[in-house]
Amino acid sequence: MVNRIHRPHVLIMSEMTVDGKLTLWKGASSKILMQYMDPETEILLHQTRAEYDAIMVGSNTIRIDNSMLTVRLAEGTNPIRVIPNRGADIPLDSNVLGNDAQTVIAVSEDAPEERVAALQKKGVDVLVAGKTAIDYSLLLSELYEKYHVRTLMVEGGPTLNYYMFKNRLVDELRLIHLPFIVGGADTPSLVGGMQIHSVEEMFRLSLKNHYMCGKNLITEYDILNR
Repeated sequence: MVNRIHRPHVLIMSEMTVDGKLTLWKGASSKILMQYMDPETEILLHQTRAEYDAIMVGSNTIRIDNSMLTVRLAEGTNPIRVIPNRGADIPLDSNVLGNDAQTVIAVSEDAPEERVAALQKKGVDVLVAGKTAIDYSLLLSELYEKYHVRTLMVEGGPTLNYYMFKNRLVDELRLIHLPFIVGGADTPSLVGGMQIHSVEEMFRLSLKNHYMCGKNLITEYDILNR
């Protein structure tokens, strides 16, 4: 696995339906679909977490899913949990604010001081990464330099995935294919926010592996135009 200079090597790993949806409807928890993953695939997910230095999800995912982001179904240590949260307004009862793993909350410079203090009181690290919004390139550079993160796993929703691709910070993509079709014009898909106007703007991938994990198809891609 080749590391990028001044930032971690980034893998996006996600489950999705045949039509590319992450949930049943907008605002629904991804856990509803994830319960249909094969047990072997769940183990693969946790094995991957154990192999990476850090894991990142967006704050909206935390609000909806209240994920723990720890290694529970495989051997290994918990990765550093990284949550981009511009306004430092992540719920204070979120599971990621527990003491079972190190957590870094990335905020902007204009995040309210009282909210930052409340997060710090929970024992997490608050990292400023951007003026009025999260600067994802800066965030990854800070993780690399300050926390020695060399590999980063992203289990993001469509917004976080969009920012990671937009800033050309993705090296690999691993998809867990669920044998369902959900539909819905506003149902979250793998990457949101894109406004592609030409073939040249598309992100190009190279399929490097595909296999069955239990009853789920897994596909793995390298990102070509990083």
